[in-house]
Amino acid sequence: MKYFLFFFITAASTICTAQTDQRIYDIIEAVSTERIEADITTLAGFGTRNTFSDTISDTRGIGAARRWIKNEFDDISSKCYGCMDVFYQKDLVLAEGNQRVPMDTWVVNVVAIQKSRTGSNRYIIMSGDIDSRNSDGSNYTKDAPGANDNASGMAGAIEAARVLTQYQFDANIVYLGLSGEEQGLFGGAGFAAYAKEKGWDIIGVLNNDMIGNIKGVDGVISNVDFRIFSEPVPPTETERERKMRRFYGGEVDGISRQLARYVHKTTKTYMPEMNPMMIYRLDRFGRGGHHRPFNDLGFAGIRIMEAHENYTQQHQDIRTEDGIEYGDKLKFVDFDYAKKLTAVNAITMASLGFAPLQPAEVSIGGIVAPSAKFKWTKSKNAVGYKIYWRDTTSPTWDHSRYVGDVSEFTLDGIVIDNFFFGIAAVGKDGHESVVVFPNAVFR
Repeated sequence: MKYFLFFFITAASTICTAQTDQRIYDIIEAVSTERIEADITTLAGFGTRNTFSDTISDTRGIGAARRWIKNEFDDISSKCYGCMDVFYQKDLVLAEGNQRVPMDTWVVNVVAIQKSRTGSNRYIIMSGDIDSRNSDGSNYTKDAPGANDNASGMAGAIEAARVLTQYQFDANIVYLGLSGEEQGLFGGAGFAAYAKEKGWDIIGVLNNDMIGNIKGVDGVISNVDFRIFSEPVPPTETERERKMRRFYGGEVDGISRQLARYVHKTTKTYMPEMNPMMIYRLDRFGRGGHHRPFNDLGFAGIRIMEAHENYTQQHQDIRTEDGIEYGDKLKFVDFDYAKKLTAVNAITMASLGFAPLQPAEVSIGGIVAPSAKFKWTKSKNAVGYKIYWRDTTSPTWDHSRYVGDVSEFTLDGIVIDNFFFGIAAVGKDGHESVVVFPNAVFR
C-alpha cells in the first residue's frame, strides 16, 4: 500500500512539474528561414496586392497572390494526407458608405483548417494579411510590394502550417490569409462573423502583422524584441460584469490579456533568448489590426509584431527623398527575425493544441478570511489544475500551485485582498490551458 501511494504521488508530481516538451523544441527547429524568405519574395513579387488590384493576372495583383497562397495550403494538405480543409471565404464590400472603397469589391480570404484529431469544436487561429498598399490605400495600380506589411505575417502563417501539420492536436488550427485590412479590416470582420455563425469555440486569434523588421525609425536595432498587443477586457462585457470588476478586480484580466500572457510565458519557457513585450493596448496608438474584429464579437485575440517599426517603409510609395529610401521593399526584411516570430506563433498554437479545455466557470471566495478559496468546473482531458496568483501590480502570473484532479481548493495563508488569481487546466503531458480569471464569487 505504501509503495502504491509513493508511485501515485511521483506520477502526479511528474505531471504537474513538467515544464517542457521536446516536441516544442522540435517545432522551433523545424521553422525554416529559407522557406519564409522564399514565400515573402514570391508575395512581394506580385507587384501590388492592393484589395482592388488585378484579380485575373497570374503574375500581378491580389488575385494571383491569393491563388498562390491557396495552392501552397493545398500542397501542404496533400503532404499530410488531406489533414487540412482549404477554401476561400468571401464577402462583398460596397463602395457606398465606405470612403476608402472606390468600387464594390469581393474581399476574399484564404482559409486552411488543420482538423482536430478528436472532432473538437475548439479553434486556434493564426492570421496574416494578404493585401498591401502604397501611400494611397485606394490606388491599386502603383507598386506596393508589401514585403514586411504584410507578406511577412502571411509567410509566417504558411510556414507554421508546414511545420504543425506534422503533428496532431485536440483543437483545430486555422491558418488564415485575410484581405481588405488596409481599407477597414473587412476580411477579419467577415471571417469573425463566419466563425460566429458556425458556432466555433475560439481559444484565441494570433494576428501577425509586420514580423520582419528589426531596425526602428528611432535607430534602435533588435532581433529579439517583439510586441504582444492585447485589450484589457472584451468590448462585449455586460453591465453586470463591469460592476463586478469595480469591486473584485479584473481591469487587466480579460480573455485577450490572458492569451497575451500565455504567449509571453510559452516564449520565455522555450525561447528565453526572445524578449516578448506585453503592451497593454488593443493596438498601436490610434491604429488597428485584424484581431480587432474578433475582439468585437467577444473572441480572444491579440496582435504579434515587431517592436521597432520604420514608418518610412510603411504605407509609402517607392521613392527616394532627401536621401531617405521609402517603400516596403524586400531588402528591408530580416528573414531570420521573421522565422523567430513564426516560431513564437507555432509553439503557442502547439501548446494550446496539446492542452485540455480551460475551465468554463471559476469561482473565488475568501472575503474577510485568512485563505483564498476556489471552485471550478472540470475540463475534458484535464488530469489536474493549477492555481495561479500574482501581485495586483504584476503583469505576469508569478506564483502557482498544482492542486491535482479536484474541482475546489483553499490556499491557506493567502489573503485574497492582496493578489489576483486564476485557474488553468493541466493535461497529461504537462501542457496547460489559458489561465481563467474568476468569473463568479462565493462566500
